[in-house]
Amino acid sequence: MATKTAGRTIAPLLLVITAALTLLGGLTGLSAAAPSAAATVQNDVFWKDTAGNPIYSQGGGVIKVGATYYWYGAKYNGAVTYYNNPAKGKTGDTSFSAITVYSSTDLAHWKFEGNALTASDVGGGGWVGRVGVAHNPTTGKYVLISQLNSGLVFATSSTPAGHFAVAGTQSSIGNVTTGMSGDQSVFTDDNGQAYLAFSNKSGRSHLYVAPLRTSDFLHVETATNIYNSSAGGREGNIMFKHAGTYYFCSSDLHGWNASHTYCIASSKIAGGYGAEFVLQGTDADFSHVTQTGLAFTVTGSAGSFVVFGGDRWSDFAGNGIGYNQWLPITFNGTTPVFHSLSQWNVDAAAGTWSAGSGNNYVLNPSFEADRVTQAALAGWTNSGGVGGNKSGGHTGRWAFTQRSSSAYTASTYQNISLPNGTYTLSAWVQSGGGQTAAAVFAKNFGAGELSTSINQSMSGWTKVSVNGITVTTGSIQIGVSANANAGNWVNVDDFGLVRG
Repeated sequence: MATKTAGRTIAPLLLVITAALTLLGGLTGLSAAAPSAAATVQNDVFWKDTAGNPIYSQGGGVIKVGATYYWYGAKYNGAVTYYNNPAKGKTGDTSFSAITVYSSTDLAHWKFEGNALTASDVGGGGWVGRVGVAHNPTTGKYVLISQLNSGLVFATSSTPAGHFAVAGTQSSIGNVTTGMSGDQSVFTDDNGQAYLAFSNKSGRSHLYVAPLRTSDFLHVETATNIYNSSAGGREGNIMFKHAGTYYFCSSDLHGWNASHTYCIASSKIAGGYGAEFVLQGTDADFSHVTQTGLAFTVTGSAGSFVVFGGDRWSDFAGNGIGYNQWLPITFNGTTPVFHSLSQWNVDAAAGTWSAGSGNNYVLNPSFEADRVTQAALAGWTNSGGVGGNKSGGHTGRWAFTQRSSSAYTASTYQNISLPNGTYTLSAWVQSGGGQTAAAVFAKNFGAGELSTSINQSMSGWTKVSVNGITVTTGSIQIGVSANANAGNWVNVDDFGLVRG
């Protein structure tokens, strides 16, 4: 895979220990070695396929056939425009080009297999998206389900990587308050039965699960209303299963913007769901600056976990680089835990993962998680009452700013748990200069504070670094501070805290 930045289904005790060591490696300084067959997933970049071409796949789904994973998603013309010039900002061009197919055996290197459907297959323009594929055990066909304008389109293929033929449409789903799905995804249960997981089209406060017609999967049967949100709409709906429990997860109704991930859980797919909860690990950076997009389980010889495929929608949100951000979900008992990583290693055959050597441990490092102007920024703590985000950054739509019309002393910081080792802290800075003191700093890591001064005039974005930070306590505080005069200001963006 190929820059911006903002469960384990485990029965044997050995797998519990392995997964626990992996989690502790990211939290307490213990280091779980990356498996020898691991490949690296690099987030916060535009991914490229094995031929070196950009991967265009949004709002899609993944299935596994044998040892091969197949990934389906939509290619929009605006995605190409944004990829070629992200500095120009977001685009409103959601016109449909194709549903693409990519294949991989290691979840990091993806081969472009071709287009499952093109615009001409579905009558040209209009909205096409929220794609899923399931294999029907009766017909032997692979069935693709996608939104098509105000309804659904079904298409089939004899192979997972083939060009799919349109096999029908559907204009309404039974027992849905507005008659049709809003955001949706396809979930296949252990017995091979496939379901559509979705919210209603308008308002999106009602959540549903509906089976696909068993005989051929070419129709969505009457839906079951499993939950109604009292706190606004839910979109980007996904479903996964762990140890007999079904998890239905969604995002806030924020358009293309990032969100906490909200989940409900039940031992039965069509009912008995408990209270909604925020997926642990998605709060500090709003699900690694994404909304829920897809989910699938990786099970191997030594473990199992869920891959959370977050849609960043940078093309339509303008929030930096990268469309697809894939992160591991593990389980603490029945509680799912999301791991926000910019880089991680995955061994698909073993079913294991570990944090990458190049992982950036700062959460919301580019201040893109907050979709509107904020003083209290996701993942950060303000001291002194000065600081917040501003429109326009080194990359993406937002940066941090510290300024006031009165003299001030302020600090904005983040406390981070991480493995012991030597790190480099970096950030991109603009400064008006003139502060009595202003610095990007690192402290509380087992030695005295280290910093780099930013109280000199820097009109353009300038990268500053603090090198040789040797962490011995399994934690660190990083941030920006100032003792400033009235009218002094500093802007900071794209923090990095990387080992080595």
